[in-house]
Amino acid sequence: MDIRRSDLPLLISLDALLDELNVTRAARRLNISQPSLSGQLAKLRDLFEDPLLVPSENGRGMVPTHRALELKPRLSEALNQLRGAVELGESFDPASARRAFVIAANDSVFSILGLAALGRIVGIGNPDLRVSFVPAADSGLVERMERGEVDLYLGDVGKVPGPLKSRYLMGDRFEMAQRIGHPRGKVAATLDEYCGLSHVLVSQLGHPHSQIDELLAALSRSRRVVVTVPSYNQVALVLTHTDCVATLPSHLLRRYAQILEILPAPFEIPPFNLAMAWHARAQEDAGHRWLRALFVSAVAQQAGEAAVLSPAQD
Repeated sequence: MDIRRSDLPLLISLDALLDELNVTRAARRLNISQPSLSGQLAKLRDLFEDPLLVPSENGRGMVPTHRALELKPRLSEALNQLRGAVELGESFDPASARRAFVIAANDSVFSILGLAALGRIVGIGNPDLRVSFVPAADSGLVERMERGEVDLYLGDVGKVPGPLKSRYLMGDRFEMAQRIGHPRGKVAATLDEYCGLSHVLVSQLGHPHSQIDELLAALSRSRRVVVTVPSYNQVALVLTHTDCVATLPSHLLRRYAQILEILPAPFEIPPFNLAMAWHARAQEDAGHRWLRALFVSAVAQQAGEAAVLSPAQD
């Protein structure tokens, strides 16, 4: 192949095609028409003297040839290096930048960490500076970051995929919550009482079992889970309308301190750490560096405010 006959737009299109294995999806991702991308694929086939992508036997999408499979990792790496070279040294002004950040986090972590930075982003008043929060699915996160579909992951340190860069943000612990005026009173529950109460927990699939139940099982105990909901922030609604209790992260429960009573758990639950993670391709991006610094600063301020408030709360 004569590289002098190629050009960057064609290679960018090939990178998208090899990721998506579907002309329609790749065209949507590149923001061009399907016929235009089909024309570019024809040029790429001529350029590489190889079909590159052939129709799948099941009629769904396309299958890469051996030549395409050889090209994919090297092409992706080369384009990432080129992006880094172009972005290196660029400045980022959040007051005037046109940028949309995508952050993966579940709704508990959004409440604990996301809100700490979101107010600052909105407060800048730049209509072209946007942020989108999407579910933090465990599978495919690295690949989505490679494709530029997700900028930042917020979540448990232990769930950060190995290939990603990460930084610790804060620690948290679990506590028990109940509605204000709960008939059991405001004293901390004993383990026997805790196991006898009606519990609500978060489960995307409706399974009435979590890490808390595993810890109780290790003590030869169990609790009565009577309600499951798919969202952490729905738990407060259930608690205020029932006599159920819940065991959730302390910083999340503090968001509902005006409508819930927060009490210590009656048995030892290991604390956990929250971090942010990102792909190496974004390491030197000026906008991404600003976003990461924003979270570090916002979380530090939040921790300082909590330290000031805690004596009065005691």
